Amino acid sequence: MRLATSEDLIREQGLAAALERWLRPAVGFGHPRDVLKDPDLGHDEKRAVLSSWASDASAVQDQPTLRWLLGTPEPVPFREVREALERLDRIERFDA
Repeated sequence: MRLATSEDLIREQGLAAALERWLRPAVGFGHPRDVLKDPDLGHDEKRAVLSSWASDASAVQDQPTLRWLLGTPEPVPFREVREALERLDRIERFDA
């Protein structure tokens, strides 16, 4: 899987930031729509990040309608993650 870590990130923020992004691919994404906009990720990589975000493993304890993916600044509603996945489905169908 190619990661959303670019040479620009390494130059601007250093290798530590790039490694953080590699270990936690959601670093730098504040919202699922940011994943869809990332020009360095392919459809499969976007789906992998969004699927991780949608996973029960990312559910906020005692708030099952929220998801908080490791590396993101705050939780987001599950429906917004689901909507991003649905939008990715439409984009993939259009590209096919």
